[in-house]
Amino acid sequence: MPDIMVLFACLSQCLEPTPLRQLGRVIEAMLAMSGRVTMRGLSRWSDKGGSYRTIQRFFNTSLTWCHLQWLLIRQHLLDVDDVVVMSGDYVVVTKAGKTTYGLDRFFSSLYGRAVPGLCFLSLSLLSVKRRLSYPVVTEQVEQTCEAAAQAQSTRKARRQRGRPPGSKNRNRREVELSPSLRFLQEHIKSVLKQIGDAFKVVYFIFDGELGHNDALQMVRQVGLHLVSKLRYNSALYFPYVGPYAGRGPRRKYGKKLDYNPRSRG
Repeated sequence: MPDIMVLFACLSQCLEPTPLRQLGRVIEAMLAMSGRVTMRGLSRWSDKGGSYRTIQRFFNTSLTWCHLQWLLIRQHLLDVDDVVVMSGDYVVVTKAGKTTYGLDRFFSSLYGRAVPGLCFLSLSLLSVKRRLSYPVVTEQVEQTCEAAAQAQSTRKARRQRGRPPGSKNRNRREVELSPSLRFLQEHIKSVLKQIGDAFKVVYFIFDGELGHNDALQMVRQVGLHLVSKLRYNSALYFPYVGPYAGRGPRRKYGKKLDYNPRSRG
C-alpha cells in the first residue's frame, strides 16, 4: 500500500486528499482480489477505511480520468526521448438485461455478428521504445437515432452498384463526418489537449473500420496521419505524370498499384 501511494503522489495536484485515499483503497483491493470485480467485492478485500459505503462514495465522485491517467503515464511510464503513437479500438462486452445504461446491439469481431452488450472506445498511447500500450481514454459508446439512420442509409447505398444518378463531383477533402466519426474525433482532440507539448504525436492507428476517405479526412483535421487497413476492394493509383492527350480533361490517375509482390516478380 505505501508503494501505491508513492506512485499516486503525482495525482495530488488534481485530486483532493479524500478521493486520493479512497482510490488507493480501491486499487489495493483490485490487485488482491480474484474473480469478478464488484463494489461489494472491493469492500470485502480492502483494508481499514474501505467500507462498502466508502466505495460507493468514491464511484459517485466525478473524476477526470483522462487527466489522471495521463499524469501517471507522463510521470512514471514515458521517457522524454520516446516516440509516442496514438491508437484506438472499440471493445464490446456482452451484457444481458434491459435496464443497463447504454445497452444495445453492437458488432463483435469475436462472435462475428452483432451481440447485445456495451461498447467502449479505448484510446491509448503506444511507446515505440518500450513497445507497450498505455490506455488514456475509455468512453462508453451510445447508439443514437441519427447514427442508426445513417448506418441504414449507408448499407442501402452499398447495395446499389455504380454511381447514384444525378450525383456531382465533389472535393474529396470536404466531407460530412458521421456521428461515430465526430465522436471519435472529439476524444482524439481531448487526448491531444491533455498531452500538450509534452510529446509530439504524429500517427493515429486504427483497424480497418477507418479504411476510407471520410475517416482519413477526420484524422487529418486534427493534425495526425492515419495508419489503417484499406477495404478489400480498395484500389490505389499513382498520379499521372505523362503528356496531355490534346483533347478532353487531363488524366488524374496513372498506373494502378499492385499489392501482390509475386505478380511484380
